[in-house]
Formats: sequence, structure tokens, C-alpha cells
Amino acid sequence: MTNQDYYKEKICIVTGANSGIGYALSEELLKRGATVYLLGRDPGKVAAAAKKLSSHGDRVRTLVADVTDGAQVQRAIEGAAAEAGRLDMLFNNAGIGGTMQFEKATLDDWKKLIDTNIWSVIYGVHAALPIMLRQGSGHVVNTSSAAGIFPPPFQALYSLSKFGVTGMTECLRYEFAEKGLAFSTVCPSNIATPIFQKSPDGTVHDQLPIPDDAYPADRTAVEILDAAAERKGVIVVPEQPGTDIWRGWAAGDPGTEAFLMQMAHDRRVAYETKGSYF
Repeated sequence: MTNQDYYKEKICIVTGANSGIGYALSEELLKRGATVYLLGRDPGKVAAAAKKLSSHGDRVRTLVADVTDGAQVQRAIEGAAAEAGRLDMLFNNAGIGGTMQFEKATLDDWKKLIDTNIWSVIYGVHAALPIMLRQGSGHVVNTSSAAGIFPPPFQALYSLSKFGVTGMTECLRYEFAEKGLAFSTVCPSNIATPIFQKSPDGTVHDQLPIPDDAYPADRTAVEILDAAAERKGVIVVPEQPGTDIWRGWAAGDPGTEAFLMQMAHDRRVAYETKGSYF
């Protein structure tokens, strides 16, 4: 089976499908022959995303749910599986960023990040798992971050949430392998999406820049789906330099330690001089 064939005629749900990585994943899944339920909180944005993908016909479907509300997530996933007759893949992709000075973060900032980045994944897995266990098959792909495998400075809130996603997903990968289920964790570095221009409360700051080194979202989707088709556990995109930093940090490499210290300095100076960490 090729990486393309892996997705043919699969029933997939993608959360956070309105834009960014979620939209790119949805588009690439459709190109590979899957039926995709685009899940988002805003009905208008979900409809607009579906309209842009309308050339794929009735394989484009929509779900409206707030991923921070467990009951809504449960209804959406169970409803889609009932309508389609099964659920082959769930992409828990919805998430928000959180690069900020720790001492300036409020408890509301913490709650918003944890509700969106951790609880949404828990809700999704909780709803999908019984369906996939009954089928004896299924694949859950959870979006973590490079900040979920090593600790970038000024991202304590975000990194906490993403380390949680990575850890949970890896545990489940081993726990359910003998049941025929697959779990993958996506760990993107800087990807060219609007996440850099949103604060934890959802406010959009158009004046904030997307980092110059940001990787294209469409290319990210291709690499994620190729790796997931091989049932890889942790998927780092782009693979370099993320994998080297991850391994260096885990091994206590002095060069990686110096790199992260320099990152902390550079981000502090950038914020103090231009109001942006990137």
C-alpha cells in the first residue's frame, strides 16, 4: 500500500479545519481520496472552508463544535461516525499558540491554553476510541508541536500543553497497538499559519509577523500524511532542525543548551525592542 492509497476511501475528521495546518491536511486528505469532515467552532468559517474545497464533491462534509466542550465534541464525532458508518481517522489538530513572558501570563491564559490544547485532544480521543475499538481499527493523529518535545524559552504555557499531548499520544500508541489502533503525534516547528498572530484569548493581531523561517502549510500536510501512512509515532515537521534539537536537548548536548540559551536572549531582546518574539 502506498502513502496515497492509505487514505483512499477513509472517513476522516479534522478539527481546526478552517485554516492553517488543519485546512492543509483536509485538502491533502481529499486529494488522496478520503472523505473529510471539517470541524470548527464558527459555522461561517467552516462553510467557507468547505466551499473552497467544493471541487471534491460530497467527500467534503462539515461539523460545527467547540472543541473545548466535551459534549459538543462527543456529539460531533459520534454523529459523523453514525452517518458514515465508521470512523477511520481522527486528526485532533485544533490549538492555539502562547508565546509570552511567564510572569505576565494570567490564570485565564493558562486555562484557555489547557482547555484548547489538551482538553480538546482528550475529548476527541475519548469520543473516538470506543468507535475504533468496536471496529478493531482506526488511527488518531494528534497535533503537538516542536515545543512538545523540547522546551523553547518564553513558551512555558504552550510547551506544557504540547508536552502533555505528546506524552499521552505516545502512551496510547503502545497501549492500543495490539488492538489494531494507531496513534501518531505531529510536532511542527514554525509553520506559516495565523497561529503566530493570535493571542490565547483569540484576539487577532494582524501586525505581528509570521517568522521568516516558517515552513509552508501545504508542504507540512504532505509530510504529515506521508509519515502517518507509515504509522510513525512522533512526526517532526520539518524533520530538520527539529529532530536534532530534540535529540540534543534530551541528551544534554552542550551545543543545544547554548542554542536554547541564545534563543531566550534573542526573544527577550526582540520583544523589548519591537514587541514581537519572532
